[in-house]
Amino acid sequence: MTGEERRRARPTATYRLQVTADFTLDDAAAVAGYLADLGVSHAYSSPLLRAAAGSTHGYDTVDHAHVDESRGGQAGFDRFVAALHEQGLGLVLDLVPNHMGVADPAEAPWWWDVLQHGRGSAHAAAFDVDWDFGGGRIRIPVLGSADDVEKLEVVDGELRYYDNRFPLAPGTEEGTPQEVHDRQHYELVDWRRADSDLNYRRFFAINTLAGLRVEDPAVFDATHELVLRMVADGAVDALRIDHPDGLADPRGYLDRLADASGGRWTVVEKILEPGEDLPESWRTAGTTGYDALAEVDGVLVDPAGEDALTALDTELSGGPVDYARLVHDCKREVTDGSLGSEVARLVRVIGELPGVDAATQEEALAELLATFSVYRTYLPDGREHLDAAVADVRDRRPDLVAAVDALHPVLARAGTEAATRFEQTSGPVMAKGVEDSAYYRWARFVVLNEVGGDPSRFGTTVEEFHEAQARRLERRPASMTTLTTHDTKRSEDTRACLAVLAEVPGEWAELVRRLLHRHPLPDRPLAHLVWQNLVGAWPLSRERAHAYAEKAAREAGLSTTWTDVDDEFESRLHAVVDAAYDDPATSAEIEAFVARTAPAGRSNGLAQKLLQLTMPGVPDVYQGTELWDHSLVDPDNRRPVDYDARRALLARLDEGWVPGVDETGAAKLLVVSRALRLRRDSPELFTGYSPVAATGSAARNVVAFDRGGAVTVATRLPVALAATGWGDTALALPTGAWRDVLTGGRVVADAAGVLVGDLLARLPVALLVRD
Repeated sequence: MTGEERRRARPTATYRLQVTADFTLDDAAAVAGYLADLGVSHAYSSPLLRAAAGSTHGYDTVDHAHVDESRGGQAGFDRFVAALHEQGLGLVLDLVPNHMGVADPAEAPWWWDVLQHGRGSAHAAAFDVDWDFGGGRIRIPVLGSADDVEKLEVVDGELRYYDNRFPLAPGTEEGTPQEVHDRQHYELVDWRRADSDLNYRRFFAINTLAGLRVEDPAVFDATHELVLRMVADGAVDALRIDHPDGLADPRGYLDRLADASGGRWTVVEKILEPGEDLPESWRTAGTTGYDALAEVDGVLVDPAGEDALTALDTELSGGPVDYARLVHDCKREVTDGSLGSEVARLVRVIGELPGVDAATQEEALAELLATFSVYRTYLPDGREHLDAAVADVRDRRPDLVAAVDALHPVLARAGTEAATRFEQTSGPVMAKGVEDSAYYRWARFVVLNEVGGDPSRFGTTVEEFHEAQARRLERRPASMTTLTTHDTKRSEDTRACLAVLAEVPGEWAELVRRLLHRHPLPDRPLAHLVWQNLVGAWPLSRERAHAYAEKAAREAGLSTTWTDVDDEFESRLHAVVDAAYDDPATSAEIEAFVARTAPAGRSNGLAQKLLQLTMPGVPDVYQGTELWDHSLVDPDNRRPVDYDARRALLARLDEGWVPGVDETGAAKLLVVSRALRLRRDSPELFTGYSPVAATGSAARNVVAFDRGGAVTVATRLPVALAATGWGDTALALPTGAWRDVLTGGRVVADAAGVLVGDLLARLPVALLVRD
């Protein structure tokens, strides 16, 4: 296959790059050769269109007609693509169709024009604005208080509020700044009114990201013109779509995109709940892989640790935690708080219901949103989830039966504004209530508190893992798989280390009790959350630990919040973090615990990586994670990557060095490079899926499968295994000679198979091909 053919084919594997002002397109071009040597077929870039000044992620696009200049601009993009093509690599580009950055209106020409001309703007239809509710004006929550209108100034033909700049409508320049303000097509309001009085759709509850109406063909064409030209020119080979759940019509969007892009490989950032599938009608290869992440994590967690960790959590929480109730209550905080504006708009769209007053209707809508079991429906697909939510609310809230019965047919009518807007709202309620709240409040076992996961589901069996992979191969064989993204709550290697806690729950509980006794914190579940994450990422800098603890506490929102900081509590929290470094007894205990569990954590790290790289789907490697990477939630997971060190290690591996499993991470780089190269060079070995049975005393400690010629073997539950050894455990491989592409070792399987102890004598994983 030529380089051109390879780029236009389905990727065999991708490598995610976070392109920023500090890691520009030229920096990305400089690693193209390394990515080719690593074995991927495509680089996978974060959004590259012009973003808000200072953006570190690119998801706040302000102008779809230009490549972001701070990242290298069009010239830098051209050099990046040329470098990729020189290495025979393609490019997957991340697109953000749902929203636009509006933090500084002067940076966003469409938004500026709408503020200047109101409904008469050529771009008014691009934004999802309820003009009537604002009296013909867009409400912008930027003032420190309502009285701050007195601080407005008119400067150089603009309205200024400190560093905030806003346009003036033609002919409105005369008068006091407040009089000028009152004649505009926008109203600057107290930021606290965002929860209840906004009249434009946002991305989640972020006021500086305004929703786009990409369902309008003219808006689609304008926002995708540059990217589709890049596709047509051969610069972009595949696409990743951000947050399709925010779109009014995801299916229609994907249809239009597929037609316009020539059916290029496209994946969507869609979070599936356990048991949920993508609508079959969607023209997409699949998701960006959070579902695969949950499957891999689950099979490496020991279910036997659940009771002990639940008992510890009950002790620290002062009683048993009803996770389903916690999720519901967190989601209600969202419907009644940060997303109250969206709920209120739903009420306005639906209008009067016979026999139901507005307040009861709003309460019923909030309950339905808080009860929804998935992120959203895509009517007519997913109608059963709406029906289930209605039934649940009817059972729990007899006072709302009349209201939900009246709402049910309204919300089930596909294509109507009411149904569509409900669908667009349920996703943000789920994300803010679960990922950004409940995950920080329930600290039983934070490995499970991951995007796309289910903290109440404590591990899965090997059989369940095999069933999931067979289903993946059948339904979405080209879906992306991943273990770490820019949005994961903690990196794959942090989770791999923390998974060990399920095997040593008693030892962990005793350590936590000692730490809490020595360094008490009123919010004991939060303290448990922090200690887990510090141990999982250890050793980490004091600065990183403090940043994580503060973010976790504010996201949990119980003892302190982003908008109402409790300085006294946060001082105590920071003192707890400092104790990990400054208290000799505490530091020694953490070091000792990590030293004892690290070998098992590294075994898990290699196992999960090999599983992810060889399971059905298109594997992605997040930047830097080809070596050990013990990151926490963003922005910690976006730190610079040392590519010189990785190049040097890869060169040693290519000279024949087979490293041990140690803190350098070279063994992980070996696993990543050999698995990726095999997928790239011998794709015919990865066309099927069948479990490979294990027998013997430690059969439960191995997961193995045959992809059609390439056989993956991975250790699970390494702590228990260390106590017993492999003994008589064997794998039922077909008879004949096999070679491990990781170590070069050779084994011969007879009628009894091959002993796992012989197979995994050097590494806890193996990738076998016929010798």
